[in-house]
Amino acid sequence: MSDAAVQTPRESPKAPAGPSASVAATSLRAVGWLVGVCVLAVIGLLSVAVGTKYIPLPVVWDALFSYDPTVYDQFLVHDGRLGRTVLAIVAGVAMAVAGALMQALTRNPLADPGVLGVNAGAAFCVALAVGVLGFGETNSLVWFSFLGAVIATVVVYALGSRGRGGATPVRLTLAGVAIGALLSGLTSGVTLLDPQAFDQMRWWSSGSLANRDMSMTLSVIPFIAAGVILAILITRPLNVIALGDDMAHALGARIGRTRAVGVVAVTLLCGSATAVAGPIGFVGLMVPHIARWIVGSDQRWILAYSLLGGPIMVMAADIIGRVIVRPGEMPAGVVTAFVGAPVLIIMVRRARASGL
Repeated sequence: MSDAAVQTPRESPKAPAGPSASVAATSLRAVGWLVGVCVLAVIGLLSVAVGTKYIPLPVVWDALFSYDPTVYDQFLVHDGRLGRTVLAIVAGVAMAVAGALMQALTRNPLADPGVLGVNAGAAFCVALAVGVLGFGETNSLVWFSFLGAVIATVVVYALGSRGRGGATPVRLTLAGVAIGALLSGLTSGVTLLDPQAFDQMRWWSSGSLANRDMSMTLSVIPFIAAGVILAILITRPLNVIALGDDMAHALGARIGRTRAVGVVAVTLLCGSATAVAGPIGFVGLMVPHIARWIVGSDQRWILAYSLLGGPIMVMAADIIGRVIVRPGEMPAGVVTAFVGAPVLIIMVRRARASGL
């Protein structure tokens, strides 16, 4: 018997995953994103219909497209709940995208916008404006909040950039935690020494979307739009940075510039959202986790899904807060904390969700 006859037959090699597999995965993600758009639209309609008083959807439709101010239910939708819904969408987009950027920049799946001290800086400036300078108008407090967010981020980035190696993820994280803790302590001191400042800040620090003027939301939309555009521009470099600094350098990525642009984007996004909605926690932390669990580690798709997941989460929390303690309301920030903490614990235990 010849040698050829006794040879063990070889297994036919498996065909490598080609362009068709990539196209199929992209198509599946695109379909999922479109489903998210539909969910966002449904949640948006519920946001203007559900509350202490339920308003039928036909009345909501009339209030949106054929507004009659003499009809009380239409007035309630058009001049009350519509602005609240727009604020939830704007704040949700900003917080979720800022969280996705922070996790990518620091390569830390537990990072959120608060790690740069943005929320603490905004709260400190608001406390100073009310307790020391005597400002009480909501529109003025918005700009003080935004100024505090900018200053805090600049200080954190300056401290994290000192020394050899520049602004590394560990240095930025440590600087942000330290500055945030310092500013939070100072804010507590100001509010405890001045009861008026404490009363003025309660509505803001709870993360409530109630009683917000539409002009406040419109005033920060340009800043949030600029932050989203900057985030989109650096999604591809962020995919390279996720491989590590050494590999990113070898592939020609400009790490310093990418991180600087990312920090500016986080400042614009988180500062604006915190200014108008207060510190609503867990949105920037949990939404990118969920997006990463669905689409993998591609920052482009994580950002795309975060653009939908943030508003969905904030609006859902606001709706729940309106109905669980009727006739009163529970702030959206409290609801996200109650819901987000256990869900996040479950998510981070999944290897696919917690890996970057």
